[in-house]
Parts: sequence; C-alpha cells; structure tokens
Amino acid sequence: MRSRRAFLRSTLVLAAAGGLGACQQPAPPAARSGGPPGLTAATAIVSPATPVPERFDGGLALAHASAQMQWVPRHTGTPGWQQCGDYIAAQLKQQGWAVEEQRFEYRGTQCRNIIGKRGSGPYLILGAHYDSRRRADQDPDPARRNEPVPAANDGASGIAVLLELARVVKPEALGQEIWLAAFDAEDNGGLDGWDWIVGSSHMARTLSRAPQAVIIVDMIGDANQQIFYEQNSDRTIRQAIWSVAAELGYASFIPQERFSMLDDHTPFLQRGYRAVDIIDFDYPFWHTTADTLDKISAASLEAVGRTLEEWLHRGAPGIESPPPQGTPYPTP
Repeated sequence: MRSRRAFLRSTLVLAAAGGLGACQQPAPPAARSGGPPGLTAATAIVSPATPVPERFDGGLALAHASAQMQWVPRHTGTPGWQQCGDYIAAQLKQQGWAVEEQRFEYRGTQCRNIIGKRGSGPYLILGAHYDSRRRADQDPDPARRNEPVPAANDGASGIAVLLELARVVKPEALGQEIWLAAFDAEDNGGLDGWDWIVGSSHMARTLSRAPQAVIIVDMIGDANQQIFYEQNSDRTIRQAIWSVAAELGYASFIPQERFSMLDDHTPFLQRGYRAVDIIDFDYPFWHTTADTLDKISAASLEAVGRTLEEWLHRGAPGIESPPPQGTPYPTP
C-alpha cells in the first residue's frame, strides 16, 4: 500500500487504493497564451457573446483550474503563488465579493489567506487551499521527487469550485453571510520543517465570532471521482450534503466512511466549530509530477459545485440541528 497524505500527517487511513503512474503534461495553451496573466482561460468561456449559465457550470470551473496551471510552482513565497493569489482575489472582486487578506509570517515566509465575503447575518465558510507542494516526494520516479507538484487536483480543483460558486451564489438572497476562503500554506507539511494546514490554522485561531459551519473542498476534481464520508466531519451536516448530491444524481458521493484526514477543516473542529471535509483521497497522482490538468474533469467539479450550490439554496440543511454528542476534537 502506497504512502498517502493521511499517513504522513499522522492520521488514520482506513483504506487506500490505486497506483502511481502517468507522466507530467504541460498546461494547455489556453492557460498560457494571450491577454492579461491569469485571465485568458477563465474568461474565454464567459465572453460577452456567450450566454452565461445560471447554475454552477463545470466547464467554467475547469477554466479556473486551467488558469491556475499557468503557475507551476505556486508554493508559498514563489512568484507563481503571488500571481495565483492575485488571480483569486481579482476573480472574487469581479463577481462582487468584498476581498480581505490575512497576512502572516510562518518560518520566515510571508503567507496570505484570501477571503471573499458577501451577505449579512450568520456566516458559513467555504474553503480550499491554493498553495501547491514544493516537491513531488511521492513520485514513482525517484529522479523527479525534487520537482514541484503541478497540483491540478490537489490545489487548483478546490479553488476552481470556490471561484465558480462566487459567480452563482448570491448570499443576499439567502439571508446569510458567506465567506469563500482560499487558504495558504496547507500542503508542505513534512518538508523543510513545515507543518500542514498553516493558513487554516491561522484563520481558525483568529476568528472573532463563530461560523455556523466550515465546508472544505480538497482534491475533488479527479475524473474517477469517489467522495466518501470523512470520519471526523460533522455527521449531521455531511449527511445533509451527501443527501443533496444523491437527489441530484451524483453517485460519486458515497455515504460511507473511508478516511480520517488532517485537512483544513481540522483547526476549526479543534475549536469546537462544526466542519466537513469534502475530499476524494483515492487519487493515484497525489504529490507526484503527474497531478496535471488532464487528470481532472469538468463533470467532477460540477458534481461538487452543484451539490454545494443546491445545499446553500436550500438553507444549508444540517446546520440548524445541534451537533451529535461527542466530537472528535476537544475545544482547546
């Protein structure tokens, strides 16, 4: 059984499958050429001559993933990281979200979380990480393990979903405040003395008021999508989300527990906040040079995005119920 992030993060992997393979593919020309940096791929589909879909569209989300793939590497502190963060902030602003940045220093490196806020009232956080892993330490070819991870799935896919949600979700109509949080410094744990989930940990410990819930999307673009329950996630809310997916016909949401993850939901759970991790950890290209755009699909991004869009439009079922007795993490 091959090593995976859950093992490296000292958490329990209940099951794992798949082998490593394939070779690195370059980002497609659409993500590299023409126009202002970072805008070509994500705006080509929504040109004035093209009708814009009213609902979450997987093709538009995939364009956001493609745009991020211009910048490899994009781990914290690199020029690609800076440009990718600027792109995220610009896209949120373009869709009418007020953008705030949390800047902080970690191990001598300047970091930043990027948060789009909109609406008023009780608030929910939807989050994903935008940094990439600086070395492909799980690559099957030892000669390539010092190369950066392109991070199409483990990074770009979650952000792609958030940015397309920014287009279709109108918090004002929901009577709610929503934060779309792009977390920094998530994915370099175990390398050069770095820990995991640094950006989300910073946000969790600096919140001035409690969110109703925190929903994390991570590694959800795999064309062979299988999203199991994550063990530590709030059981009531995760069941509600998976039920929405089932009603929409997305069989890739599997209501069975499989993994226990240390991910960006963990710092919120540790502080007593309700949180859910939506993650597909059956991904054979995790932390390899083969985590490229050809491994993810518009259909997979749409399954997650449409599910969350519908869940929000239904009033975020599950958050109104009290959490089950006993939580996997105590409040510090």
